[in-house]
Amino acid sequence: MTKQHSLEHQILIAMPTLTNSWFDKTVVYVVEDNEYGSMGLTLNLPHSFTIENLLEHFTLNADQTLPYLDQKVLLGGPVEVEHGFILHEDTGQSWQKSLPLQNGLVMSVSEDLLKAIAEGTGPQKFIACLGFAGWEKGQLADEIQGNSWLTIPYNESLLFEVPTHDKWRVALGTLGIAPEFLSMEAGHD
Repeated sequence: MTKQHSLEHQILIAMPTLTNSWFDKTVVYVVEDNEYGSMGLTLNLPHSFTIENLLEHFTLNADQTLPYLDQKVLLGGPVEVEHGFILHEDTGQSWQKSLPLQNGLVMSVSEDLLKAIAEGTGPQKFIACLGFAGWEKGQLADEIQGNSWLTIPYNESLLFEVPTHDKWRVALGTLGIAPEFLSMEAGHD
C-alpha cells in the first residue's frame, strides 16, 4: 500500500456488517497502515478500569484533585489486551517510549508518562487503551471495500471531547449519516 493511500491518522467507523462482532458500533483511530499491515485503537469501548485503577495497578499514587481519575480506560482492541497504549496531545515533553503521530498527537507506552499523569504534570488530553486492533497487509482495505468500515479524517474533538458512548453516533454524523439509515447492503460492486 503506498503512502498516498495509507489510512494512517484516519478514523474508522464500524458499519452494520460488523454487528455481532467485537467491532460492533466501534470507532477506531488508525495508528499505522503500511506494507506490513494496520494497527488501530478503538475509541469507544470502555473497560471497567478507570485511570485511577490503572495508576494504582502501577503503584502510582495519584493527586486526588485531578479531574480525569474517573475517566474509563478503553478496550483498544482484541489483540494483546495486556498491553497499554496512551494517545495524547503533544505537550513538548519527551517520554521514554513514544511515537509522534500527526496533528500534535502522540502514542506512548511508557511508565514515565503514567507517573506524570498521576502527578498532574503530563498531558491533560489523553485516552488510555488496553490492547489494539490489528489487520494483516491488505486486510483493512478489503474490509473497507466489503462495506465493513467508513473512514473519516482525524478529528481531535471526536478523540478527546466527545463522550465515549456518543463517539459512534457523532462520527457518523460528521458524514451526515443517522444510524437508523444504515444498511447491511454494500454500496459498490
